[in-house]
Amino acid sequence: MTKPPFSYVILSVTILTLLSFILSSPFLTHALGSGSTLSIISATSTVCGVVSSQPTQSITCYRRLPLEENVTVQPNISFSSISGGSTFFCGLRSGGYAFLCWDTRNFKSQRVYINNTVVLQNLSVGDDQVCAIVNDTSNVNKTGTVKCWRGDGNISNQLPSEDDKYKSISSGFGFSCGILMESNRIKCWGNGTIARGIELGFGDMEMLSLEAGGLHVCGLNSSGLLVCRGDNKLGQLDVPPNNALEYSQLALGARHSCAIRKNNGSVVCWGGDGEYNVSEIQGVHFESIVSGSNFTCGLVSLDFSIMCWGPGWSNGSGARLPLGEVLPGPCVQSSCSECGLYPQSGTLCSGSGNICKPCGFNASRLTPVAPPPLPSAPPPSIVPKSSPSKELKTGLLVFAIVGSVGGFAGLCTIIYCLWTGVCFGKKKVHNSVQPTITRDGSNGGMTSNNSGLISRSSTIRRQSSRAMRRQRSGTSSKHADRAEDFSFAELAAATNNFSLENKIGAGSFGVVYRGKLRDGREVAIKRGETGQKMKKFQEKEKQDYNYRPPKAAGTVGYIDPEYYGLNVLTAKSDVYGLGVVLLELLTGKRAIFKSGDNGGTPTSIVDFAVPKIMVNELGKILDPRVGPPEPNEAEAVELVGYTAMHSVNLEGKDRPTMTDIVANLERALSLCDVSHGSISSGTISIVSD
Repeated sequence: MTKPPFSYVILSVTILTLLSFILSSPFLTHALGSGSTLSIISATSTVCGVVSSQPTQSITCYRRLPLEENVTVQPNISFSSISGGSTFFCGLRSGGYAFLCWDTRNFKSQRVYINNTVVLQNLSVGDDQVCAIVNDTSNVNKTGTVKCWRGDGNISNQLPSEDDKYKSISSGFGFSCGILMESNRIKCWGNGTIARGIELGFGDMEMLSLEAGGLHVCGLNSSGLLVCRGDNKLGQLDVPPNNALEYSQLALGARHSCAIRKNNGSVVCWGGDGEYNVSEIQGVHFESIVSGSNFTCGLVSLDFSIMCWGPGWSNGSGARLPLGEVLPGPCVQSSCSECGLYPQSGTLCSGSGNICKPCGFNASRLTPVAPPPLPSAPPPSIVPKSSPSKELKTGLLVFAIVGSVGGFAGLCTIIYCLWTGVCFGKKKVHNSVQPTITRDGSNGGMTSNNSGLISRSSTIRRQSSRAMRRQRSGTSSKHADRAEDFSFAELAAATNNFSLENKIGAGSFGVVYRGKLRDGREVAIKRGETGQKMKKFQEKEKQDYNYRPPKAAGTVGYIDPEYYGLNVLTAKSDVYGLGVVLLELLTGKRAIFKSGDNGGTPTSIVDFAVPKIMVNELGKILDPRVGPPEPNEAEAVELVGYTAMHSVNLEGKDRPTMTDIVANLERALSLCDVSHGSISSGTISIVSD
């Protein structure tokens, strides 16, 4: 795979930054289907929150059915937001690299998404679907797209087009809606009748925010006025008269709607036959609110406690829940310079980040409300003069932005060429995503045969081994994946003339030696042996007449199920085989083994290990001969286990890429070296349960 030119990367990052600055919306709303630090799970009357004043922003829950109890959710790690559905809820890890879901009937966790480079934001849970917005730092074209999963953790087939980019999304009962980046209009997907009806209801209206309820959606339009569309059987669309930007947050249930007044934090509800506008909430100020199907809860500003009300909350409206203090917003690694720090931010995050104030909307971003018509027409000279001036200013602004970006990208390209010497042909650089020095047979037999015919005096392309000496982490290094040319004499000197003492191993495609370059780098060098290959090939041809094995050797248990069934080989076929090897390393078992001491039914290691990993029982399948991992190794082992589990997914499209696997294995190695038993809250893509 060839990397894009350096100037293209600079241009892409610059454009993405500009788009994020221009199009980002800091308006925060919380409802049945949107991420917050507070969530409701309707079927079990469960309320969960991200705890405050603790170094780890973990999750705690209060479940009312079948028995009242407080539950400390495992794993005890930091989360930035949570969102609840009908019987389950999900939490987005701090940093957005992974999210987990829990069934509130038993609180068993399932890790649904893990990716080291493609992070998620705006996690949104409906009754039985989960969606999130992609923020792909390596591919600007995917940033803003939406990924969705079913409640069982599998990929959903109800997805919006990959051509659509979204600012925010929210999920209801069987559908989801989002605000498009380019047009600020609402687009919905999922249940065809409901989604289409809501989308048509908003039409071409430009929106600043949206929240989904059961079968309806509300939000602020470009004038700052609150509007609702969808089902209105119990008056959930009958919005009280309001002024521009009167409301700051929304929470929608199955048949009711609630909003927080911006000026004093009080809550007003409508719909649901008036059962939600109760006296207990009068005079109480709230930081945020969320709704389930038939009740609503809010985070009280006075002491960050939780209060719930509505016909579905039988414990009595207005009673405070025994959850302790809940964070009013996520703790982030930011100085919050744009809109300032939230009061008591340092105490609430316990020194592990800051809570940023919501920025709200600037008046200049709103579309002005049209004034009443005047009795007489305005002077005709005003319109033609103002319109060209506005267009000219807009054109000059666009020209200035594009020109600045282009000039900056061009300057960076020139500096890069001068620095590397590529422009003058002084250095030849091969861009390669995967290391080539220690992968036996990755290029196939034909390539290896041809490479053996090259003269010894010719240069041999080799790449420095990542396993022997790691100079970077992830994709942060400016010299990432660079290949160099070495002469045969240099390689002979590095390996002590290919001495047997330096030999690491041998295979059908040559011998691998340990070497040390002149600059001190330790590398692994493979030397092709053409004569040996030809000899083995001739021996095989000679013996083939007398012996023909009835089945392929060495492939059972490793072969990609898609290739086995469809006879189609893809890049993800090798990923499956690597996943099996990782499972072998973890369990100490072969790809196909017989269960029981005295033999038994042959069992696939995939069928044996994956179900245990999915229910967070990795410790039960680890190789007992090795012993339990140390505290600083447990998280690394967990990371390898979940990487292996996703690598052996039945369908190739659901497997990670080799680049993702390498990044996760590198991260696991670094955890063993530097974690010392601590749990990071922001930089690890997979964490220990």
